Amino acid sequence: MSNSTNISGWDVLDASHAALREAVAGIPADGWERPTPCEGWSVAQVFQHAVGDQIGFAAALTGEPGPSFNPFDPSGTLDGDPAAMLEDALSRSAKAWAGVDRAAAEVPTPVPPHKMSPWSGSAACALDAAVHAWDIAMAAGRPSPLTPELARPLLKVAKEIVEPLRAWGAYAAELDAQPGDDDVAALLRYLGRDPRWTA
Repeated sequence: MSNSTNISGWDVLDASHAALREAVAGIPADGWERPTPCEGWSVAQVFQHAVGDQIGFAAALTGEPGPSFNPFDPSGTLDGDPAAMLEDALSRSAKAWAGVDRAAAEVPTPVPPHKMSPWSGSAACALDAAVHAWDIAMAAGRPSPLTPELARPLLKVAKEIVEPLRAWGAYAAELDAQPGDDDVAALLRYLGRDPRWTA
């Protein structure tokens, strides 16, 4: 789907939304309870978290209601069609970011410092979608949806926002670089994820 409600006009965010759509579409019928790289969280929980965060970014920009659940304490029980839930969240996010003034000094965000430049804010929203796309794809035994071209700007914004979030448990401690790491591996290790993780 690529109608106007699904396009934000921010390249990194649109690519990350596409990665999350692809990852969720690849979840097998029996895959929702599988473990993920997010320790202790199932695919369903990571999915709920990712959906809630996109709604949260949209709500910060528009003042509309945020998610009806706590994205940091997802139940793992899905009520309704996951594809419809995802499209609702991504559509809200894309529409909100499409309305942002790119010349603005800053925009509100749901993550510290709660105000960022428009590019950084959109990239922070993208980072959330993309990294959870990777979590879900790995859990489903699918290829990584991340590319070096996407990982580079995501690492840039990660270095702006991730350190304070580690204290809340949103990201694990950074992992040491390894010989042969590419841009995707560098991003994942910075976010506390092992690029070679398998279910």
